[in-house]
Amino acid sequence: MFKISIVETQGQRRLVVEGQLVSPWTAEVESAWRNAAEQLEGRKLIIDLTNVTLISRDGENTLFRLMRDGAKFSCRGVLIKHMLKQLARRCRCKPEVNVDFDKAQTTNH
Repeated sequence: MFKISIVETQGQRRLVVEGQLVSPWTAEVESAWRNAAEQLEGRKLIIDLTNVTLISRDGENTLFRLMRDGAKFSCRGVLIKHMLKQLARRCRCKPEVNVDFDKAQTTNH
């Protein structure tokens, strides 16, 4: 399963990506980001990868291109955060990754 949702707020437009980021869905993510970048009217555009369960090599390459073009990301998982940092090193750009650790933390009772 794969899904892209757009969540609009006054300060940002968020592309929420869910499922497996593999071909042919990688082209959909790139197209959705480019379309969502239009008419932002000062809002931030963020790609939310919190609910992504798998990223293929093609998916990594797509995220790399988007990062190189200025995409900002949000994620929770350690692996996805690590992958985004590796991609940022490849493109020699500063990663703009917002990681929500509050939701990722668990407690033992």
